[in-house]
Amino acid sequence: MRPIERSEILSIGEYEGVRARFRERVIAEKRLRRIKLGDDISAVLENRDSVLLQIQEMLRIERITSEAGIKHEIETYNELLPGPGELSMTLFVEIPDKDRRDRMLIELKGLEHCVSLEVDGLLVPAKASPKGVMPDRTTAVQYFKLKLPEAAEGAIRARTAKLAMRIDHPKYDVRVELGGETLAKIAEDLAESDHDPRPGAS
Repeated sequence: MRPIERSEILSIGEYEGVRARFRERVIAEKRLRRIKLGDDISAVLENRDSVLLQIQEMLRIERITSEAGIKHEIETYNELLPGPGELSMTLFVEIPDKDRRDRMLIELKGLEHCVSLEVDGLLVPAKASPKGVMPDRTTAVQYFKLKLPEAAEGAIRARTAKLAMRIDHPKYDVRVELGGETLAKIAEDLAESDHDPRPGAS
């Protein structure tokens, strides 16, 4: 998927003028990309718009205006974009109560090794970003990439695949089937990744 470029980033003042409309559009798109995994965990499949929104929001919140700061945010968030034949996902442990959340994060130690996408019965493991991984607990936000085998990618592109997102952890075992609208969005993302100009991209 084509990386976000500096020319696409609006100044904070310019962004304020379009923020409401842009956020509304991206949030509507994310509804079809959000997967509720039981009571306490959800995942969002990332695309260019969701990453662009995160960059603009971070610049706005942190009041980042220097070129070095802007480029740093672009480089950081571009890592979330999927490459060819790949999906990108952010996983959230969503527990409002701090004490319960802290207990759960300890109980879910090793969660980053227990997430997968099921494609027509084939398990595709999600590989977690090493950033933020802790030895004695998991973290409330984690970033994953899923490299699709050729057959799985082909079935998704054809929009015939049966998909399910899974967490197979001793303390959290859940399998959620994904609907046709989510399958269509994933197929769109794979098609967009065909135009990735990064070295090694096809």
